[in-house]
Amino acid sequence: MKLFPDYLNKIKLQILLMLFPTILTGMIFLLYQLPLEPILYIAVLWILTGLGKCAFGFHNYQKNIHNLQIISAAPDINLSRMDAPSNEADALQQEIMHSLNRMRIDAETANQKTLEEMTDYYTMWAHQIKTPIFALRLLLQENPTVNKEALTELFKIEQYVEMVLGYLRTEDMSSDLKLSRCALDSIIREQIHKYAGIFISKKLSLTYEGISENVLTDEKWLGFVIGQILSNALKYTRTGGIRISLKDVPGNSQNTEDISNMISPSPVTLIIEDTGIGIRKEDLPRIFEKGYTGVNGRENNRATGIGLYLSKKIMKRLGHRIYVTSEEGKGTKVFLEFSQNVLTMY
Repeated sequence: MKLFPDYLNKIKLQILLMLFPTILTGMIFLLYQLPLEPILYIAVLWILTGLGKCAFGFHNYQKNIHNLQIISAAPDINLSRMDAPSNEADALQQEIMHSLNRMRIDAETANQKTLEEMTDYYTMWAHQIKTPIFALRLLLQENPTVNKEALTELFKIEQYVEMVLGYLRTEDMSSDLKLSRCALDSIIREQIHKYAGIFISKKLSLTYEGISENVLTDEKWLGFVIGQILSNALKYTRTGGIRISLKDVPGNSQNTEDISNMISPSPVTLIIEDTGIGIRKEDLPRIFEKGYTGVNGRENNRATGIGLYLSKKIMKRLGHRIYVTSEEGKGTKVFLEFSQNVLTMY
């Protein structure tokens, strides 16, 4: 209903100009003491004509507003769906809209091309740099005892390169997804083996007794997420260790062989728990934001603010869930929940 008052305000000058002749004629009839009956007929006829013109004008005004609302809600809409212009002003307005729409499409196309070129360049760079890193690892492994610290730092470089590749690939995961029933145990053990040297060098314990659950996921991408969580846990844990286990679900049997190949109605939740420095309460709500490190993450410039962001993004696209609980000074628990029967594609 707000449109009508807006329209009346828009044509208020026209209304005054329409009423002016009737008022002027009435004043003349009064001055000359002529019968008022003819002027009343003229006034009624003039007002009815004006109302008809206002109704028609309001219809066109409402139509234009509707077209603009459609464009505003979805700027990429096909402008050919707009109603045909009723006058020269409407035709000019639509011509301007089409011109702006073409400019928008050209800008988006150019931006997409630039983004693709940049992505291709950094992907090539990340792949190329893996070759000298691998060669350097072979050289350092000739005397692993002497080069122990150098190997540890080289491993960190390798993980950063993998993070860069992961970041680039998550922009278009749909073409890289391979969904299947995967054994959680093999994915976890592969990541544990990768980080075994860090566990040993930092003298941290690992509690993991094996898991028999299978989940519907992408093995490579889930492995990337678990690797990021382990990397964070090792980074911020000085003493104690890391525990990997399943969250207990009441009434959910994990040992019944006849349902081992079926999708469990209850979610499977993996917990990766550490005894590290923990996360401040006020930082917890923002830990999955891109580039956010928090106060503890800034300690010694350790954090990049990318690992958890990528983990959240990947888990969401796989139809899984990730959430964190933590207590500063006592440690952090990361929960990876696999719904198993819902996959979300973006």
